[in-house]
Amino acid sequence: MPTESQDTLKSTLLFVDDEQNILSSLKRLFRATGHQILTAGSGREALALLEQQPVDLLISDMRMPEMDGAELLAQVAQRWPQTVRILLTGYADIGSTIRAVNEGSIYKYISKPWEDNDIRLTVQHALEAKHLQAERDRLLALTRQQNDQLKDLNANLEKKVEERTRELRAAHESLRKSYFSSIKTFSNLIGLREGTGAGHSKRVAEGAQKVALRLGLDKEQIQQIFFAALLHDIGKISLPDELARKPFAALGGAEKQAVARHPALGEVLLLGFGPLNEAARMIRSHHEYLDGSGYPAGISGEAIPLGARILAVVNDYDALQQGLLVPKRLLPAEAREYLIINKGRLYDPRVVDAFLDDNVVTEKRAVTIPPIRIGEAELRPGMVLARDLITKEGILVLAEGHILDRMLIDKIALFAKSSAEQLEIYVLMKQIKGVDG
Repeated sequence: MPTESQDTLKSTLLFVDDEQNILSSLKRLFRATGHQILTAGSGREALALLEQQPVDLLISDMRMPEMDGAELLAQVAQRWPQTVRILLTGYADIGSTIRAVNEGSIYKYISKPWEDNDIRLTVQHALEAKHLQAERDRLLALTRQQNDQLKDLNANLEKKVEERTRELRAAHESLRKSYFSSIKTFSNLIGLREGTGAGHSKRVAEGAQKVALRLGLDKEQIQQIFFAALLHDIGKISLPDELARKPFAALGGAEKQAVARHPALGEVLLLGFGPLNEAARMIRSHHEYLDGSGYPAGISGEAIPLGARILAVVNDYDALQQGLLVPKRLLPAEAREYLIINKGRLYDPRVVDAFLDDNVVTEKRAVTIPPIRIGEAELRPGMVLARDLITKEGILVLAEGHILDRMLIDKIALFAKSSAEQLEIYVLMKQIKGVDG
């Protein structure tokens, strides 16, 4: 007999049949499962029970006097849609069965006489599916709550620096105006948990977009890849901080299993957003590798969506430098070499070649023009940020490559003074020499 989870053990089942011996058989069959068992001898009696208490799953016979199973299940579907509905039929009435499927939106129908193990498995799987849906709804509610917290953080930051930078103001305004803004907000929420990898999703999105352009993909494909890159780690919301920030190679067996579920959970979280269905498919497979050694499904080759193959390359390249894939943080050149070594085994060669093109990967600038850390008092107009400027809470203030002007420098200084925070500011050495000399 299959082992049922703790959650399904707490479920309430309702069996409806006008034959007492059938009800007795069902009660005996599920007596040891830990479920609360209710029975009704007619459709009207079942409706009366449903009005008194919630029911997780209902199994109804088709042929009953006064109200048949199809009519009962149709009413249950309309009034209690969260109750899983299963039809039990003992005769070959295809028309009635089709009516029950259409009007009652049933989960499954079972023919009498049934096989005990089959009906137990059917009930278990139905309850597990119901539990997963409830968990998805809970995580969506949690995401909305954390999104509100993120907006509060932005509001507090605005009070401290008096005025947002142009990028943050644009994001804040678009948050209320457009669908794309909502996706960026989800991405920012994910970024708050990235620790040393803060800005990771943004970098992956920008790199993936460039690769998709270079491969000649159409506008819609490129947009879906960009969205998928921004949200590729959304499934990590449910993970503890220590797992979300620990290098994958350093995880134990149970920890790896927990982390390996995040791509599939990410897909589930986005199922309710129709325009993101394609992006959700990419998110599910962005840790799959060409040779089938990835997760969560272990698919390989062309079975992996092209967008997911692009994400795998760009995501791993950044993760290697942030210490999120292996314990040692690799230099850009080392991360590039890792991609080359694993080209054709883990990664799609076309994607690797496109990504490593000089027009896509620009880390050579960092090699030939070394960055240097300076204090906010040493900032001068015209300097270029060599690294993302991030607060100790992990909030991205200014992105790498931003050219500073007097207004931005004054705001950075005001924020550092009001928050008593020592910001890590890196600018290009060449820019410092140019200003000083």
